[in-house]
Amino acid sequence: MRKGEAQGANAAQMVTAVVLGGLLALGVELMVLLLGSAAVSNGILKEDAAAQVTAAACVLGCLVGGALACSRWSSRRLLAGLAAGAVCFLLILAVGLLMGDGFTPGAQMLVELAGCLCGGAVAGVFGGRKGKKKRASVRKK
Repeated sequence: MRKGEAQGANAAQMVTAVVLGGLLALGVELMVLLLGSAAVSNGILKEDAAAQVTAAACVLGCLVGGALACSRWSSRRLLAGLAAGAVCFLLILAVGLLMGDGFTPGAQMLVELAGCLCGGAVAGVFGGRKGKKKRASVRKK
């Protein structure tokens, strides 16, 4: 395999990992939001907790989606986690634009962006290695 072909395969692997991670993050986020809305309707949570539930859903969803992206693209885990979080945020933004009246930037959007990026970054940092790191004395031999 030539160098160009290897880079193309790596790029395809990266794009696939990030898109799958972003879609999984969106799915997990929607499930957490569904559970939050059920908790509000049953009286477990007050309606004022909607912003906190949304932020927690962003972090949890992107943590799971970022972990998937990191496992599929292990050479740059932090970048994979952040990219999965960014894809999830863009998907949330796209759904909001399609379902809402238009683009209205505000504090809640910044909270969602921060939650998505933080969840992805945590997944990237704590993604873990697949094997143990070899000591320097063992590598030299």
